[in-house]
Amino acid sequence: MGSLEQPVHSTGHHGPATGITRWLYTTNHKDIGTLYLLFSLMMFFIGGCMALTIRAELFQPGLQLVRPEFFNQMTTSHGLIMVFGAVMPAFVGLANWLIPMMIGAPDMALPRMNNWSFWILPFAFTMMLSTLLMEGGGPNFGWTFYAPLSTTYAPPSVTFFIFAVHMMGISSIMGAINVIATILNMRTPGMKLMDMPLFVWTWLITAFLLIAVMPVLAGVVTMMLMDIHFGTSFFDAAGGGDPVLFQHVFWFFGHPEVYIMILPAFGVVSEIIPTFARKRLFGYTSMVYATASIAILSFIVWAHHMFAVGMPLAGELFFMYSTMLIAVPTGVKVFNWVATMYRGSMTFETPMLFALAFVVLFTIGGFSGLMLAIAPADFQYHDTYFVVAHFHYVLVPGSVFSIMAAAYYWLPKWTGHMYNESMGKLHFWLSFIGVNVTFFPMHFLGLAGMPRRIPDYALQFADFNMVATFGAFLFGFSQLLFVYNIISCIRSGKKATDNVWEGSHGLEWTLSSPPPYHSFTEPPVFKHPYKDNG
Repeated sequence: MGSLEQPVHSTGHHGPATGITRWLYTTNHKDIGTLYLLFSLMMFFIGGCMALTIRAELFQPGLQLVRPEFFNQMTTSHGLIMVFGAVMPAFVGLANWLIPMMIGAPDMALPRMNNWSFWILPFAFTMMLSTLLMEGGGPNFGWTFYAPLSTTYAPPSVTFFIFAVHMMGISSIMGAINVIATILNMRTPGMKLMDMPLFVWTWLITAFLLIAVMPVLAGVVTMMLMDIHFGTSFFDAAGGGDPVLFQHVFWFFGHPEVYIMILPAFGVVSEIIPTFARKRLFGYTSMVYATASIAILSFIVWAHHMFAVGMPLAGELFFMYSTMLIAVPTGVKVFNWVATMYRGSMTFETPMLFALAFVVLFTIGGFSGLMLAIAPADFQYHDTYFVVAHFHYVLVPGSVFSIMAAAYYWLPKWTGHMYNESMGKLHFWLSFIGVNVTFFPMHFLGLAGMPRRIPDYALQFADFNMVATFGAFLFGFSQLLFVYNIISCIRSGKKATDNVWEGSHGLEWTLSSPPPYHSFTEPPVFKHPYKDNG
C-alpha cells in the first residue's frame, strides 16, 4: 500500500503538490478542512444575500422588490443553503483540521474518501442553485419541503433539488464514517476515550447522529420522487397516503439534524472557555454524558414541530414532556461553562467574546424553545415569527458564532500569523448588535400574530420589521470585516507562537504554527489527562 501512495506525496519532501492539482487530488486532512471552510464561507455569503433579499422586501408593508413566488424561493433556498451548505460543511471542515491534531493522528483514517466527500458538495449545491434559473423557478415550498407543496404543487425543478439532497446526504455519511474510524482507531497511545478533548467527543457523537438520520432524509426525498414521477401516493390522501406522514418522517430526520448543527458548537465553546478562563473545564465527565443524552433524546422529540396537525392528546403530552426533558442536559452544559469561568483569570480576546455571546444568546434560544414545547401554547406560536426568532437565536449566535469563535481561536495555529485583534473585536460587536436587533423584535411580531414566509403583512407589524431589516443589513455587511481579517491573517500578520493562547492544553498546541504538512509522523506522548476533578 505504501508503494502505491508514494507518488502522491513525493513532491518536495512529503509536502503538498503545487498548483490546482494540490486541491483537486489532495488527501491531506488540513487541505480538505480548508476546502470545506472556504466552501462554507462562500455558501454563507450566498445564503446571506438571500436573507437580505427577504429582509429588504419586508422593510415596509406592500410588495416592493420581488414577486411573491420569488420571495418563497428565497426563503426556501436561504434555509437549505445555510443549513446544508454553510453550517454543516463548516463543522466538517473544523473536524478535518482539528481531530487528527487533537488525538495525535497523522491524518484522517480514510483520506481518499475524505477527498471524495468534499468534492461531491460543490456539484450538489451548483445543481440546487441552478434550479433558480429553471422554468417554473427553484424550490418554493419552505426549507422543510412539506408535501403536497413539494410534490403535487412543486415546480418541475424539484427533481434536481431531490438529487442535490441525495448528494449532500452521501457526502455527510462518508464524512461521518471517516470521523468515527479516525477517533476510534487513531488516537495516540495512552489517550483513552475519556481523555479526549470535548470537541472530539462532540464530533464522535455527531457522526453517529449523521449516520442514523441521513438515510431517513434520503428515504423521504425518494418517496417524494416516487409520488411525483412513478404514480405512488405516499403523501396523497386521494390515493390512500397521508401528508402528515411526510412531516413525521421529515422531522425524525430534522430534529436530530438540529443537534448535528449544535453539538460541535458545544465542543468548540468547551475548548475556548477553559483557555481564556485559565482553568480546566469544570465537570468534563458530565459534559460527555450530557452530550450523549442530548443525542439520544433528540430521536424522541420530533413531533414537537407538529403540535398543530391534530395528533392524539397522549402524543402531544409525550412530545411535550420529552422536549422539556432535553433541556436538562443542555442546562448541565451551560452551568458547567459558567462554573469553568467562575473565579477564573479571564481575558476577553475575540474567540472568548464569541464564546460568551454563544452561551448567553443560545440560552435565550433555549428558553424560547421551552415555550414552544408547551403544546397548548404552541397553537399560538406555531408558524409565526416567534418560531423564526427561536431557531435563529439557536443557529446564528449558536452555530454561526461558534464557527467564528473557532476560526479566530485556531486561525493563528493554522496560518502561523496572528489576526488583527481590534478588527476581530469590531466584527464581534457589530455582529452581536446586528443579530439581536434583527431577531429579538421577531419574538414580539410572532406573539402579535405575524405569520412566517409571507412577503406582505399588516400595517401593525411595520415598525418591528423595519428594525429587524436594519439589524440584518448591519449583521450581513459586518461579515465583510471577518473575510478581510481572515485574508490579511493568511497573507501577513504578526508571527504566531506554537502555543498561541498560553492557557491551552491540547495536543494541537504542541505542533508548530503553522503545523507541518503531516501533523504527527510518529505518535506524540500523551502526558496529562484532559479531565478535571470537577
